[in-house]
Amino acid sequence: MSDMTQTDPKSGFARYLPLIVIAAVALVGGYFLRDYLSFDTLRDNREALLAFRDANYLATVAVFMLAYVVIVGFSLPGATIATLTGGFLFATFPGALFNVTAATIGAAMIFLAARWGLGDRLAARMETGEGLVRRIKDGIDENQWSMLFLIRLVLAVPFFVANLVPALVGVPLFRFVVSTFLGIIPGAVVYTSVGAGLGQVFERGDTPDLGIIFEPHILLPILGLCLLAALPILLKAVRGKKGL
Repeated sequence: MSDMTQTDPKSGFARYLPLIVIAAVALVGGYFLRDYLSFDTLRDNREALLAFRDANYLATVAVFMLAYVVIVGFSLPGATIATLTGGFLFATFPGALFNVTAATIGAAMIFLAARWGLGDRLAARMETGEGLVRRIKDGIDENQWSMLFLIRLVLAVPFFVANLVPALVGVPLFRFVVSTFLGIIPGAVVYTSVGAGLGQVFERGDTPDLGIIFEPHILLPILGLCLLAALPILLKAVRGKKGL
């Protein structure tokens, strides 16, 4: 009798509540915070931030990482500024470690919300589907690690999309977290190092050159990592065509 009266906590509105909350906070935060989470805000408050860091280092790390998690987890504007701030406050290292860790936690929040609301049902349908749907699911399963690293390394893939897609195709949480943490390191190190040099940029009255990631000496190694991540997929494709 008790089984008949109990409701599935993942049914109905409750299933979609995390996604609804994230979407609502993203819309409201994007409207009200877009002028505050900016390079100008960092420049105008740099002395106060440095003074607080010097007096309360551990508290600064905790507050910074929490803010970064919230920015990523609720898809608020300012992720790039947050990465620069991590470099400005904590240098390239451990700033890059703080940035990567916080970004990974925030990404996991979106991943879990999407999987809770949509991913289980969609993954189950793909698992039991036939034809093209099943082939897509099988292809993802066979190359999950490679695909996960690729969507993190390829600069054209938006970070939000790279958080959602794995949740909708049944990627395990552990695999998502590991590939996210390792996959975002190259870009995070580049932007953190830019942030570490912001003191000189502020003194000159300039703005940081975020296009540095497209410089050949930085872009080519990242492209090399993309090729390395895609290599297993390419080898499987070639072997499949040759019947090996």
